[in-house]
Amino acid sequence: MIQIRRFRPADAAEVAQVVATTLNISNSQDYSSAYLEATIKRMSPQFFLDKAEQTHFYIVHDGNRIVGTGAIGSYWGSTTEYSFFDIFVLPTYQKRGIGELIIHTLEHDVYFRQAERVEIPASITAVNFYRHMGYTFKKGHETVDEEQLYRLEKFPHQQTASSSSSQQQEGAS
Repeated sequence: MIQIRRFRPADAAEVAQVVATTLNISNSQDYSSAYLEATIKRMSPQFFLDKAEQTHFYIVHDGNRIVGTGAIGSYWGSTTEYSFFDIFVLPTYQKRGIGELIIHTLEHDVYFRQAERVEIPASITAVNFYRHMGYTFKKGHETVDEEQLYRLEKFPHQQTASSSSSQQQEGAS
């Protein structure tokens, strides 16, 4: 059964393997092998241990097997802007709603609820998924940057304000 929970230090090695597998299979059509190798080398078990200390890091598991990851943390130390990090789903588990489960979990996290803005550094491979989830290109970032990523964003409170404003207008009609 698919479940989501917070990352534990004992998860680090398996998380690094999930990320490496996903990058090598899912992202190989969009990135060079040198880019992927450098990214995988950087995203070691220690990288995830450090990341978990700085973010609210979640893992998705199917029984004892980790099949997906995602985190939300401060955007460069801000207390009003946050960023999603390290959202990966094993290729054999993609197209089953796990990516949406991760996004919905992150969007219910206390960091997201207090955020004025949330940014996602999106891979070429995943940009359309994030756009489907309601994220839009950050102004001036409609193409990949020097890290070969798109920058997308969402403004949670504007969304809430506009939807409650619409509901008030509908009630007044």
